Amino acid sequence: MKATRLAATTAVLLVLAGCGGGTDEPTAAGPGFPATVTNCGVDVTFDAAPQRVVLLKSAAVPYLHALGVMDRVTARAGQYPREYYDAATLAELDRIPLLTDRIDTSGHLQISKEVVISQQPDLVLGEVDNLSRDALSAVDIPLLEEPAMCPDSTAVPTFDDIYRQMETYGRVFGREAEATTAVTALRQRMATIQAEAGTPSGRSAAVLYPTVGGGVTYAYGTGSMAHPQLEAAGLRNVFGDVKERVFEVTVEELLGRDPDVLILLHSDGDPRAVEQALTGLPGAGNLTAVRDGRIMTQLFNFTEPPTPLSVDGLERIVRHFKDNP
Repeated sequence: MKATRLAATTAVLLVLAGCGGGTDEPTAAGPGFPATVTNCGVDVTFDAAPQRVVLLKSAAVPYLHALGVMDRVTARAGQYPREYYDAATLAELDRIPLLTDRIDTSGHLQISKEVVISQQPDLVLGEVDNLSRDALSAVDIPLLEEPAMCPDSTAVPTFDDIYRQMETYGRVFGREAEATTAVTALRQRMATIQAEAGTPSGRSAAVLYPTVGGGVTYAYGTGSMAHPQLEAAGLRNVFGDVKERVFEVTVEELLGRDPDVLILLHSDGDPRAVEQALTGLPGAGNLTAVRDGRIMTQLFNFTEPPTPLSVDGLERIVRHFKDNP
């Protein structure tokens, strides 16, 4: 296990925090520090709560909002669809400078190491292809990735992962009490949603990611958050025998498994185009879900990776198919 220590002194942290918009939290090490968390098999140690955070992915936003530390984020990059957030979170995001939202054709963020380092962060959240943990560690900048997105992760995700990650961020930011409160609220929401879902419907389902404009269609197996989400909604994943997180799938295989329900994920753009990308495939019209009109389209982070948005996504699934039986 490798330990990454924050190199900045308290005096430097005070100066940097002043540049970043301010926070009332003390920057010196307080109760609970040093704090060490294990992330993607690496021990990451914080001598004090981070004060200058750079977001390279949006997944951490609902956690940071729940803990009341969005004011620690001094810059962000990537895409943050407004449909994910309530008014309070949107107001917090709008105050954070956007470095870039440029992504390549595969949906990966394009940003240079130099741009991120110039922000003088004491924590980066989210690993991208051209800016690895090791590259940042070389200049004493720690990085945390959502556990489900760690390279070579074989863990089977559950809703408990969301609670554990909230507690992890609580330790990192010195907000353990707030994390406990947030976890209690999430558990109560889950109980309410599952009561609304009722007994399992017996219907089968598949979660897919179609490629708009032609190309590969992807499906999600038990290695993805889509699987426990379907189970919690009372639906049976037709790919429940596939351990992979995500994999290519043909129309022929979909016809062989013939789900009653389809949930289509997308990163941005017009949901109607996403649906057409699936229903327009040769033979797709013979799928039971297509014939019966049991198709739901929602943004990717409402399912993956496991975050409080996955609870929102579950609620959307339950209500959609309750209103459209």
